[in-house]
Amino acid sequence: MRYFIELQYDGAAYFGWQRQPDAVTVQGTIEQKLSMLLRSPHEIVGAGRTDTGVNASFYIAHFDSEQSVDCHQLCYKLNKVLPDDIAIIRIYEVEPTKHARFDAKSREYTYLVTSRKAPFRRFSAWHFAVELDVEKMNAAAAKLLEHDDFTSFAKLNSNNKTNICHVTHAEWQVEADGTLRFTIRADRFLRNMVRAIVGTLVDVGRGRYSVEEFEDIILSKDLSRSSAGAPACGLFLSNVEY
Repeated sequence: MRYFIELQYDGAAYFGWQRQPDAVTVQGTIEQKLSMLLRSPHEIVGAGRTDTGVNASFYIAHFDSEQSVDCHQLCYKLNKVLPDDIAIIRIYEVEPTKHARFDAKSREYTYLVTSRKAPFRRFSAWHFAVELDVEKMNAAAAKLLEHDDFTSFAKLNSNNKTNICHVTHAEWQVEADGTLRFTIRADRFLRNMVRAIVGTLVDVGRGRYSVEEFEDIILSKDLSRSSAGAPACGLFLSNVEY
């Protein structure tokens, strides 16, 4: 039997999602507690990797079990034994062929930027104390939907089979408290892609690049042309669609 786990996590204390032999990761932490509760080794498969320090306000993983699982009880018990920065929202049975990673049709990331000192956002947003031109940033972000090769925003030595991604949504919005929220949706993302895009769009907003220069960076397929990646703290995996 296969079960989906819907969860959230604050990534500040973890070296990303993916299990590593000598590092604390989200996957490894959940697997340890799940195996303890089910009294046998259990591996989980996630919807995708998130890098060190990156958060997830919505994440899906799956695990298989030969024994029937009381989903409500397991959810309760996992939340009791997991650290406070990982929350299990629900667990539910799915078809045995349903796959948390390979069946995902799209993924959505959200990035938060604040220009003001914000005590309650100091670990969940990029404090960038410069006023940004949101209209110009949105004009540049719209260019992401017109292209599909994102080599200029792909981390080196990532062993990607392809740097082709299809972005279907990319937009900046201003929240009531002045925080800027960037939402981007695509069928897949490259490692460090969103942070590199955000860093470059912020440079558009502060006047370093024009909209045309931003598009030239995309077309150049040259990582050295893009800006430094935005800090991990402001990035959230916010949705996965199946």
